[in-house]
Amino acid sequence: MTYQDKIVWITGASSGIGEAVARVFAAEGAHIIISARREKELKRVQAACPDTSRVTVVPLDIADYKNIAGIVTPVIENLGRIDLLFNNAGISQRSLAKDTSLEVYERIMQVNFMGTIAMTKAVLPFMLRQQSGHIAVVTSLTGKFSTPLRTGYAASKHALHGFFDGLRAEVYRDNIAVTIICPGFVKTHVSENALTADGTPQRKMDDAIRTGMDPDYVAKKILRALKMREEEVIIAGREKWGVYIKRFFPSLFSHLIKTAKVT
Repeated sequence: MTYQDKIVWITGASSGIGEAVARVFAAEGAHIIISARREKELKRVQAACPDTSRVTVVPLDIADYKNIAGIVTPVIENLGRIDLLFNNAGISQRSLAKDTSLEVYERIMQVNFMGTIAMTKAVLPFMLRQQSGHIAVVTSLTGKFSTPLRTGYAASKHALHGFFDGLRAEVYRDNIAVTIICPGFVKTHVSENALTADGTPQRKMDDAIRTGMDPDYVAKKILRALKMREEEVIIAGREKWGVYIKRFFPSLFSHLIKTAKVT
């Protein structure tokens, strides 16, 4: 499969996994639409692509989910179709539940869950009309199991698994694929931007993130999974074993996660 001349919309494209994915799709010859809050960073990503005329910059705040359809609809109507939606925008957390304000949990769910669903629902009518399409969502290994300091983040990622597993079952007859992508530790700014108990960013990189996978490596793995239309893919180092330990040895997992170093 090739993405030559396909139209691909990528959220969270101003850095990290989203930026790396934008580059691999641009190299494939796709027409990409890149979105995030920071227009300056999106233009930097655009400038780094082989053909800037095939990169459309559409700034949007995924947390402002009630207004997403109004931004998305005219763009797709102008282009005529949408082949792949790559949901990547998100925010993480580093705080104990007992200390975390409800406003922080609300913010995490607005960005990670409601914004992603709103984006998907804005694109879905076009794919149903086409009777084709592919929807991908980047969750996390914490969509499969939770850890300390990430109660809200893990809850939002678990919620995404519930939504997109159900959506897949609803739209397969319409020739629409759904892929859930579960990365482990990736060397991005996610931990620096992670919300603390009062909603301020952590502003430091976790050791596990610092030694994590390179985003370009992850992007290539993602591209391969999407070409194969996989339903779910785990891209991780040794942390991936947490998924299998929890599944087959839940008591052991419970013991290990209580004392694991998760930053």
